[in-house]
Amino acid sequence: MSSRRVSALALLTALLIGPLLLGACGSPATDGPPDAPTSAPSSSPPSAAPSSAAPSSAAPSSTAPAPDAEPPVAAGSSADLEVDGRPVELAVPAGYDASDPAPLLVALHGFGDSPAGVDEGLGLRDEAARRGMLYALPEGTPDPAGRLFWDAADACCGFDAEPVDDSGYLAEVIRTIADAYAVDPARVAVVGHSNGGFMAYRMACDHADLVTVAVSLAGAMPADDGACSPSEPVTVVQAHGTADTVIAFDGGGTPGGDYTSAPGSAAAWARLDGCADEPRDAAGALDLDTGLAGAETSVASYAGCAAGARVELWTIDGGSHSPSLGDAFAHGVLDVVADPTAAAASGAGR
Repeated sequence: MSSRRVSALALLTALLIGPLLLGACGSPATDGPPDAPTSAPSSSPPSAAPSSAAPSSAAPSSTAPAPDAEPPVAAGSSADLEVDGRPVELAVPAGYDASDPAPLLVALHGFGDSPAGVDEGLGLRDEAARRGMLYALPEGTPDPAGRLFWDAADACCGFDAEPVDDSGYLAEVIRTIADAYAVDPARVAVVGHSNGGFMAYRMACDHADLVTVAVSLAGAMPADDGACSPSEPVTVVQAHGTADTVIAFDGGGTPGGDYTSAPGSAAAWARLDGCADEPRDAAGALDLDTGLAGAETSVASYAGCAAGARVELWTIDGGSHSPSLGDAFAHGVLDVVADPTAAAASGAGR
């Protein structure tokens, strides 16, 4: 066993003490330490390799639903849909028009968190509504301790739970929404925190025919990303705090497996998307974390990606696992969703 794995297990064991500990991939509104098993599970959950099963249907079409089709959630409201027995909250913007395909934003909670928690922590809902985006909040599966998780990669976060085909499930969520609403297939984004960030990458690896944007906040790619072979380029943003003690900015491991660093995650997607070898720093900085003074976030962007995709690393200097995100985070993320092929911004408007 590597010294890094031993250190990770020792840290996880120590952090299990105390009644107020939260999950390894908790809400951005909290900064809970890991609550994972202190030994590797008897059988490893699936890795981030693409699913061997072919998609059950084609990518979402920009064709509007039939004029007489009654959408399950009315414009200007939100309600739960049921997809494969799980609830998915869908918020439909007030200006939704079936003749004008809308972007779709899917937000994924962290390990031990909930859709409500990630909704509050990321703060995307109001800005998505203002920009006319469909906004979905799916729910993971409870593990034996009752903590919701996504089976995204060995490193995070099935641990002692039975394997779950969350990749196939979330693809079905996207298709179900696209069957009922006019979804713009060029602007379908999966945004996740921690375990949700790992899952956003899994979706980009497995379903690049469906997902055009993946945003990972405090998540990571597996240390071995060789099994990830997206069918087409995907625009990617890796946002990560340098002071994250749960999913380390510089990479690390969990009882399930190793994960790469934040810069390494962005570099992996630069390679997968055929971008330039080295990133360039964007002019200006972003003020994403309201708990830190000034504009603390630098942006590094890879140029020359295939099909106009973009890959960016947003480094939150001093940021924790669960940064206090302000409106600038929502503006920055939704700028990318609205125009996945745009060059890195200078910081204006973010």
